[in-house]
Amino acid sequence: MNKLYALSILLYVFVATCLIACSGSSKKSETLPESKHFFWKVSDENSSVWVLGSIHLADSTLYPLAPVIDSAFVHADELAVELNMNDEEVVKEVGEQSAAQGMLAEGTLRDLLPQGMWNTVDSLCTAWNVPIVMIEKTRPWLAAMTLSSYAFMQAGLNPEYGIDYVLLDRAAMDGKAIVGLETAEEQIGALADTTESDSAGVYYLKTTLHEIAEFESLVSNLMQAWKTGDDEMLRRLLDDGEEEVPLQESKFKDEFEQRIYVNRNAKMADSIATFLREDRKVFVVVGVAHLALEKDNVIETLRKRGFKIERF
Repeated sequence: MNKLYALSILLYVFVATCLIACSGSSKKSETLPESKHFFWKVSDENSSVWVLGSIHLADSTLYPLAPVIDSAFVHADELAVELNMNDEEVVKEVGEQSAAQGMLAEGTLRDLLPQGMWNTVDSLCTAWNVPIVMIEKTRPWLAAMTLSSYAFMQAGLNPEYGIDYVLLDRAAMDGKAIVGLETAEEQIGALADTTESDSAGVYYLKTTLHEIAEFESLVSNLMQAWKTGDDEMLRRLLDDGEEEVPLQESKFKDEFEQRIYVNRNAKMADSIATFLREDRKVFVVVGVAHLALEKDNVIETLRKRGFKIERF
């Protein structure tokens, strides 16, 4: 399907927000939290905006959505998502930006990687029936996103069941206005390593390959955390582990988190504050990591600005 092909390009960006940061334990929480969701109502004196954390690739077990989520969506006038993939111009821009920032002008991926890392990439492509030609001219960061997208799909998750995509289709059917919180250039630019050395991209790929080895456990726990609203489990999956990393790799990780989380979270919070100021009835859907990680997440940023926060 053409839509799935276009979505697969975008998913390189989405999936990275989980995979590259995942280096903590993925053991299941021993006790379940009270029934709740990654779903918040943000209010000022006279208006409210609903905010839902999405898993961008999922399966049918997430549906139907909880009644409180469904009811809030029905009563909203607008749906706000990271990127409006129902807009053909946005889809086109995603493809153009991915190609512009993610393809090598000279040489091949193999030239940039240690032999052992290249062998792992080659083995995964063979095992998954992924033509190596799809990988060999990509920069390391885009290779990492490509492989992590395939890993999610190998684990049984599908973009068609992603929460934002399901709600995008519903919004289109219901005639709701759709708002994009970011541009393709902004989102892909946050992830791309286009430096001459590609050193950060090689680090991202190395981390991704390590996580793929434990992917079934990761996916199982990620879905369980979302279904139960388990903050502790989700943060354990998304936060860094305790092991020390070399100074240079720590620098890459910190720079990545600043671009992919902190900077984007601030902009998302600004957009929600604007919706409230303009008294708009908006249902906002963004990746759950933007709402649940402890440092500078969207919800805590809005709380610090004085907005009333309620979790459901």
